[in-house]
Amino acid sequence: MNKVILMGRLTNDAESRWTQDEKQMCIARYTLAIDRRFKRDGEQTADFIKCIAFGKAGEFAEKYLRKGMKIAVVGRIQTGSYENKEGQRVYTTDVVVEEQEFAESKKSSDSSTKAEAPAESQAEVPDTEEETLPWEM
Repeated sequence: MNKVILMGRLTNDAESRWTQDEKQMCIARYTLAIDRRFKRDGEQTADFIKCIAFGKAGEFAEKYLRKGMKIAVVGRIQTGSYENKEGQRVYTTDVVVEEQEFAESKKSSDSSTKAEAPAESQAEVPDTEEETLPWEM
């Protein structure tokens, strides 16, 4: 059995390309940063896992997956190798995505973005449901 379940944050926006054959399939690649359970020398460590999504899963990744988002992925591990320009054999390990979904609400992911945003932009939108917008008075 070859089954993997991962949860982590995207290190970058998903990168996609489309095949040039008559089927026109989307292929999206992204990397997940997954925190390790234990710290090394008091520092949090992470594994960086490369993922590849084909077809509809690739289209979803292309359209919705952005750097910093926390997502859950179900897939299988696939290994391969190729020869680089210097003639050396390079080995690869990827997770071929079978399922992917958001692992946190948009509101909680926005709160991490909001903390980094300038103070002026934070004042424009109420943070809680108790605050009212000007047109609701």
